[in-house]
Amino acid sequence: MHPEPNPAPLIAAARKRRELTRAKAIQALRELDRTGAPVSFEGVARRAGISRSWLHGRPDIRAEIERLRDATRRSPSPQIPAAERSSDASLHARLEAALERNRQLVDENQSLRRQLAHALGDQRASARTGAGGRL
Repeated sequence: MHPEPNPAPLIAAARKRRELTRAKAIQALRELDRTGAPVSFEGVARRAGISRSWLHGRPDIRAEIERLRDATRRSPSPQIPAAERSSDASLHARLEAALERNRQLVDENQSLRRQLAHALGDQRASARTGAGGRL
């Protein structure tokens, strides 16, 4: 007579393994999004060390992968992680600063052109008067 096996430890181990796998998948998703890397089932599976079929079998994780993958595909350049994206106000302020700097450079350029024209005029005048005192 053998004692009846106790399934509780097996059930607990399977639950722990499932939770660990889920945590690895979520961590891999977060890392890919944070770094701006393309998100795909293959990429998440590789980074998490799990199978693609496991990812496809979890509706919430599958939906998040598809959402991030589609967002990456819609953007023409590599996706910038959310934490590093510029706000509209920040971009507007940078544009205003660039336009102001451009105006300053235009004014400086015009001033330098006038100074150069005067200097060249003076040089020509002195060359004429210095070559025998004729005008």
